[in-house]
Amino acid sequence: MKAYSVKALDESTWSAFADLVERNNGVFGGCWCMGFHPEGVGKETTPAQNHERKLERVRAGTAHAALVFDSDDCVGWCQFGVPSELPRIKSRAAYERGVTTPADWRIACNFVGKGHRRQGVATAGLKGALDLIAELGGGTVEGYPEDASSVPAGFLFNGALSTYEQLGFVRDRKIGKHRWVVAKVVRPRKRPS
Repeated sequence: MKAYSVKALDESTWSAFADLVERNNGVFGGCWCMGFHPEGVGKETTPAQNHERKLERVRAGTAHAALVFDSDDCVGWCQFGVPSELPRIKSRAAYERGVTTPADWRIACNFVGKGHRRQGVATAGLKGALDLIAELGGGTVEGYPEDASSVPAGFLFNGALSTYEQLGFVRDRKIGKHRWVVAKVVRPRKRPS
């Protein structure tokens, strides 16, 4: 497996993130990874609006992601945030029926750019997100992956179940035909000086 580096999405990494999004048709037709934020996406929003909204969130510190780099090229990301930052999860009604204890963090989108799939990018992104969450204080982290044996790779918005399980997530409950709630406790860790 290649050695990737991971950096947090912020103003200093925005242009690398934007380049990846633009190389991939705005991601799913212009979402710009806004679909899980409170604003959401839809017919009433344009790719340009989604771009501006995402940039505003990055500037405000209310958009979190682990960006995966192959040298200087951003090839994927794993979006994460507190539940209020990412309330629009897939299968939300089924999710809410089974909630017992709310998570501290959510993993939302785990995206890999065209030409880089099945090369460890999604795993590097998820691991990077967990590392960043540890630096931000840790806590219970939930993800909503799908069984990749049943869903084409291009439609694994939240990532593959097997990727989460490799990194120590445990299945909690099924909330869709192929979608699971998985959880892991991440211990807090100080950022390196």
